[in-house]
Amino acid sequence: MTTRRNFLKTTGTLAAFSIVPRNVLGKGFLAPSDVINLGFIGVGRQARGLQGRFLETKEINLLAACDVDKTKTENFTKELFVKNTKQILGEEKTLPQVYENYLEVLDRKDIDGVVIATPDHWHAAIAIRAAEKGKDIYLEKPLTFTVAEGRALVNAVRKNNRVLQTGSMQRSGDNFRKACELVRNGYIGEVTEVRVTIGGPPKPVDFQPETVPSTMNWDMWLGPNQPHGYHHFLAPRLEDTFWGKWRYYKGFGGGDVTDWGAHMFDIAQWGLGMDETGPVELYPPTDPSAEQGMVFKYANGVKMIHHDFGKGNAVQFRGKDGIIEVSRSFFNVPDKLKDVQLKATDIKLATPVGGNHYKDFLNAMRTRQKPLVDVETGHRTCTVCNIANIGYELRKPLKWNPQTEKFDDANANKMLSRKMREPYGVKI
Repeated sequence: MTTRRNFLKTTGTLAAFSIVPRNVLGKGFLAPSDVINLGFIGVGRQARGLQGRFLETKEINLLAACDVDKTKTENFTKELFVKNTKQILGEEKTLPQVYENYLEVLDRKDIDGVVIATPDHWHAAIAIRAAEKGKDIYLEKPLTFTVAEGRALVNAVRKNNRVLQTGSMQRSGDNFRKACELVRNGYIGEVTEVRVTIGGPPKPVDFQPETVPSTMNWDMWLGPNQPHGYHHFLAPRLEDTFWGKWRYYKGFGGGDVTDWGAHMFDIAQWGLGMDETGPVELYPPTDPSAEQGMVFKYANGVKMIHHDFGKGNAVQFRGKDGIIEVSRSFFNVPDKLKDVQLKATDIKLATPVGGNHYKDFLNAMRTRQKPLVDVETGHRTCTVCNIANIGYELRKPLKWNPQTEKFDDANANKMLSRKMREPYGVKI
């Protein structure tokens, strides 16, 4: 089969033609030089969906697939990739090269960017190294495992002039944007409180180790984490139908506070205009068994409360003149706002270039402009989630400085970072 790379190597005239700007070639024509080469790192359940979303753009070549579980790379390439390319592109493509060690993907000069969909404890180490290798990055939420890792990632992306799109794709949804625009422009009056409905913080591991499957490199799955016994709850097998439960256990994830919180606190931050900062005080519930009730206070006096208002994973903005509620399944506004149109002078929030989160990332790669959910935005949202879990752990009021990214409490500050295991970790 003829690949694009071999074609360009063997056809000098057409290879030169491939770098002609698309406006010369005709409206809507995507020149071969504009097709972006991607590698996927972490090809479990989330990546399977992302593969389809990126292929649907018809703007990428998927050259590499990396995972510590061989059954997942085989499925991602030999089954899912073939099915998707035939359904979406109507043609067969050369299968992506399979890797176990992501460093080999980063070493490939022909790969422009990487899609990282590993468990959270690996995010920062892989993404920082990707930035250092000159790769642009699509990184699943929550951005990083600790606040210190998040700031280090922002610094690495900026230092190396990289593009990073956070996988907070709700910002590419019309209803979430409309809700935040109405709030930002005062259509429900002065906002006094935001309620965020999600699940609770992580819990200690409560299961016995199992035998490691022969197809898995468990030590590499643990990566920066300290040694720990294998269990399929943490690293589901291909035949398991549930999402990886690593997200619910201390040392591996941050519970729903970081998992769904990275979506819903993100919308709250967006609606409040706090993408470059964050809350300044935290008031956790004193009941050690309470998994909700955290109160965040911003410098302007607005309170954000981790509170179940009975409608699933959702956000509720409460203003003096009304309430707006938004989730993936509903968008509730006061009757007077159902048909309202924004005025010319109103704040207009960014929309995804190309109409979706994935094309927006690819466009940012080409233009070198910031994507819709830039690394700093992803870090600020993730910080809200991470400091919330620290508050739930300590169960005491805390003051937080969004500029220095430090608490007023020494024990809390110790929890802003972690020791990474060599050789998998990075220096923070």
